[in-house]
Amino acid sequence: MVEEKRISADTGSVRELLRFHGIKLSKSKGQNFLADANIPAKIARMSGIDMSYGVLEVGPGLGALTSELCKVAGRVVAVELDKKLVPILSDIFSVQKNVEIIRGDILKLDIKQLVKEKMNGLECHVCANLPYNITTPAITAFIESGVFGSITVMVQKEVALRICAKPGSPEYGSFTVYSNYHTTPEILFDVPPECFIPRPKVISSVVKMKSKEKRLLEKEKEKVFFRVVRAAFGQRRKTLVNALSSAFEESHGKDEIMEIVVKCGFDSRVRGEVLSIEDYILICNHL
Repeated sequence: MVEEKRISADTGSVRELLRFHGIKLSKSKGQNFLADANIPAKIARMSGIDMSYGVLEVGPGLGALTSELCKVAGRVVAVELDKKLVPILSDIFSVQKNVEIIRGDILKLDIKQLVKEKMNGLECHVCANLPYNITTPAITAFIESGVFGSITVMVQKEVALRICAKPGSPEYGSFTVYSNYHTTPEILFDVPPECFIPRPKVISSVVKMKSKEKRLLEKEKEKVFFRVVRAAFGQRRKTLVNALSSAFEESHGKDEIMEIVVKCGFDSRVRGEVLSIEDYILICNHL
């Protein structure tokens, strides 16, 4: 039997494990371990995962969330970058038949192939306390793989606010549009710094991003759509007309761009930061 204290997410147990194995936390790896047992249990519960699902976890640390996920999921595949943590995790979960620990860099792995090989045909979801330093590229990689029904992750609160921002708000940006184009996101709850070892300087939030079943645009139009979005937010101080005139100068003159923007029902001086996904789709279709 695995001793319960070895996977207990409380401050004393986490510090004891770190001392026993001689582990020093790495800022470069974005390591902040959960030290409040209520949080991983709440994440697993609110993710909506059940035994019919396979779960990909990234950055399991000392296994606080992993221990909760293996209770509710049919299969858990946890990818850990730190070579010192992999044998510890493998030992902790050696008796858990539905858990597999893999050493690797999630940003370098073929996620689609990993899911195909490891999830035994189960519907797949992501549930993870993401290392802060890979949050945006990791979420992008999950979405681009196209194999997950939902992505439930703990991130810095400012990132969660960006993901769920409304048009015209200070947090609204190209990553907001990208995230909302592919998923329907919502912030589930906040996690204060004192729930971690070491304590981060920021508040964290758990956000759930449910994948949309249908594409809003055909694949070829998507390329134009995101080109428009990148142009609009790449030069936020410029009007949309000026931003798009620079981005599409090889195919559309400024007068033509202005005509399209006005035809879509917008003021010629409008800025991209106030447009919704539907607005960008409308402009994309005219382009």
